[in-house]
Amino acid sequence: MCGIAGLCNWKGDIQKNIDKMNERMFHRGPDAGGSFIETDRSVALGHRRLSIVDLSPNGAQPMTSHSGRFVIAFNGEIYNHRKLREKLINEGKVDNFKGTSDTEVLLELFENYGVKEGISLCKGMFAIALYDREKKELFLLRDRVGEKPLYYGWVKDSFVFASDIGCIAELDGFDNEINKGALPIYFIHGYIPAPYSVYENIFKLEPGCVLTLKAPYKEFNIENYWSMREVAKYGEQNPFKGSEEEATEELERLLKASIADQMVADVPVGAFLSSGIDSTTVVALMQSLSSQPVRSFTIGVDDPKMNEAAVAKQIAEHLGTKHTELYISEKDAREVIPNLSYIFGEPFADSSQIPTYLVSKMTKEHVTVSLSGDAGDELFCGYHSYNSIDRIWGKMKNIPYPIRKLASSLILNAPVKKSKVLNVKAGLLGAKGAAQLYEISNEEEPVAKEICLDKNMLPFKYTQYQEGYLKETRHNIMLMDLLMYHPDDILVKVDRAGMAVSLESRIPMLDKDVVEFAWTLPMEYKYQDGITKKVLRNILYKYVPKELMDLPKRGFAIPITKWLKEPELRGWAESLIDRRTLEQQGILDPDVVWDVWNDYINNGQWRIQIWYILMFQEWMCQRKF
Repeated sequence: MCGIAGLCNWKGDIQKNIDKMNERMFHRGPDAGGSFIETDRSVALGHRRLSIVDLSPNGAQPMTSHSGRFVIAFNGEIYNHRKLREKLINEGKVDNFKGTSDTEVLLELFENYGVKEGISLCKGMFAIALYDREKKELFLLRDRVGEKPLYYGWVKDSFVFASDIGCIAELDGFDNEINKGALPIYFIHGYIPAPYSVYENIFKLEPGCVLTLKAPYKEFNIENYWSMREVAKYGEQNPFKGSEEEATEELERLLKASIADQMVADVPVGAFLSSGIDSTTVVALMQSLSSQPVRSFTIGVDDPKMNEAAVAKQIAEHLGTKHTELYISEKDAREVIPNLSYIFGEPFADSSQIPTYLVSKMTKEHVTVSLSGDAGDELFCGYHSYNSIDRIWGKMKNIPYPIRKLASSLILNAPVKKSKVLNVKAGLLGAKGAAQLYEISNEEEPVAKEICLDKNMLPFKYTQYQEGYLKETRHNIMLMDLLMYHPDDILVKVDRAGMAVSLESRIPMLDKDVVEFAWTLPMEYKYQDGITKKVLRNILYKYVPKELMDLPKRGFAIPITKWLKEPELRGWAESLIDRRTLEQQGILDPDVVWDVWNDYINNGQWRIQIWYILMFQEWMCQRKF
């Protein structure tokens, strides 16, 4: 796990600026740093290293291929690099390797098979900058599902890229305007989805893509080498033919193979453990593969409605892991909040970012790599919202759209006072299909679209989703989340929180083979008779008693609604939304912001947009210009 950065055609001191970018992401790689600058100073690559595989100087980056043609700056892990190393040697492509790092294997793959074929052979998580010195071409590549971040774009006339958007903002003369068209999306969802960022002309490279930039580095081209959409469609058209028992056995085999690969490191490895199906499945399979007690880590809060730690401890005792837990307080949260804008680099407001950071910090005290159970909900139909949309759409779809649209418009525009519930139902009634129904359900708080003074919103993945792309309603909604919510919220949270304390997080369920197999499974193997994640549960119940796992899920959250009314955090919040400050910034509507805040303070009406506003304002106050 590391951080990468780079510059093309930089008009100024290129060494100074690549060094500044490296310094800004020191936390992503505290073990070493380096840079490469082409002799004509047209291209610079920067790297910070968190040593995980091959701790020797043989793993240092930027690294040059054996022939001297290619230079790489690489963030992530290639889990099958040992097999690929053998392939290169057995086929006579490489005589021997200098070290044992996956970076060296990557370079020789690209040299011998080309960029797209080479990356298609890899299983892992990564953001890669590859420079071809012979052809004067730069390639940027991102992993299939978006575990590792990669920002790119233009600062004045220079092409720039980095793992951390904060690195780009450090550059001399950086003055890119705030991307106001992305902000309405942020205030609906609490994050800015790819390809957008908070800045104009700075973008996120989307998962499964390779960007190619040729000298004179003025224009680029982006292609997919892997597509979640295409994998989902292929899985639907080529479904798994076996029984549920056979599907369970195959999934267990694939997960064990993924976990075995991801447990390999030259540093200590552990796992996050909550009381949920996904993380418990990962830890249970880890323990089944290990002759020693696996290190497991969980976090708790004193509020019993939100606390998972007690059940997680019981699970750990049953599995025999070496378990560590930490209970967090308001003081712990308060100390983290001022650092959030630096950690995430742009506005990000999933409030579980706080406990995720704190559990990562605790975990780093004991291990350098931690496995996570993320993606189980999106791949195996775990969220209740998927089934709610399926149920609602099942009732609506037989009513002709023109009739529903007219009824929706009449209710929404009726000159009488309506309850929030009625407004929400009326909005849902106007949906053209299940995908739009899901999109509208995410916009049920009308105030979200009123917060910005500029209300022109850019199109994004939910608004652009093709109705009926997949036949099964729930599969469509799951795909929508795997295209946006999962990579742009969940994976951002896990990566940034872990990297802030130099902890590498790995996610076995996002293994290429697991993802592709999951899309072949019929819905009844995922959800049936009110039971979510059926095949995962089938695996888990082999290792953990059913009664221990069937307790109500509490969620990985903190009582932010309570804490913000406490004097110190309330003072912090109200200082951020000072009316004069809002007026000077000219981005948010002060009247809307204060109406929402006062409704919370005086009437107890909590809206998640309050946290979104505070995280945006904290970021605004911390930025340098």
